[in-house]
Amino acid sequence: MVQKRSVGDILFEILNYTFFALFTLLCVFPFYYLFIQTISSNDLSARGLVTWYPKEIHFSNYVKVLQIKGLAHATLVSVGRTVIGTILTVLGSAFLAYLFTKQRMWGRRFWYRFVVITMYFNAGIIPWYIIMMNLHMTNNYLAYILPAIISPFYVILIKTFIESLPSALEESAELDGAGILTLFTRIVFPLVTPIAATTAIFAAVGQWNSFMDTVFLMTESKYHTLQYVLLKYLNESNSLAAIIRSQGTANIDLTNMQTPNSIRTTISMIVVFPILCVYPFFQRFFVKGILIGSVKG
Repeated sequence: MVQKRSVGDILFEILNYTFFALFTLLCVFPFYYLFIQTISSNDLSARGLVTWYPKEIHFSNYVKVLQIKGLAHATLVSVGRTVIGTILTVLGSAFLAYLFTKQRMWGRRFWYRFVVITMYFNAGIIPWYIIMMNLHMTNNYLAYILPAIISPFYVILIKTFIESLPSALEESAELDGAGILTLFTRIVFPLVTPIAATTAIFAAVGQWNSFMDTVFLMTESKYHTLQYVLLKYLNESNSLAAIIRSQGTANIDLTNMQTPNSIRTTISMIVVFPILCVYPFFQRFFVKGILIGSVKG
């Protein structure tokens, strides 16, 4: 039976779609604007003549920026910490969250509150640096991985999600002799895929964008991340543009000649693009994971 819609319903639907379409454009346009600046004539872009569509398209900006010394190694460092850090963060936070759902865990209430309270209180940068230095985490790749394995926020989300699962699933496996690790890896973790994917997105974005730990802890260039290297060049875009121009030919035209604006926009696009590629793979889990992981019922 087809329900007849009133004029008010149709008008509301039109306004609703219009509003969200405009909101989507507002979210997408900054990335589009950034991209067309990188592929347009550097001279026109520097003069503010590129606004809605690219002009005199070329891709030499990406070629030149990707040739920056040390960029390839820094990319490997960032990719490595993002992949390894995300996997260990999801597994570590999920396993601790699972333990917190067990009534027989010793001091469960105390340890859960102890973990949660760290979300609201911390000692500050100087004590953190002293602790990391005493743990020999300066110029150590593990400084990117170990401190992030347990996240209180992820523990709360996953714990709430696990508590919504039927307890009979674990009880039947326990009757067959399954231990804690078996229950977690074969019963619980496959069922918490939505919230695990959600936390994976948060963890990957955090790892990829992080650079302050590099600033404080890493003095050797072999541990520098992509974000740190590009931030350093971003702050030196004027001199970097001059260096890149000097490495080119003497007859280079204004379209391909590097400018501070072309350096800044290209670097920003290189940093943003990889993490944008992560979202389509996890988007279908995102809403379900957040809703179930944040509301207990």
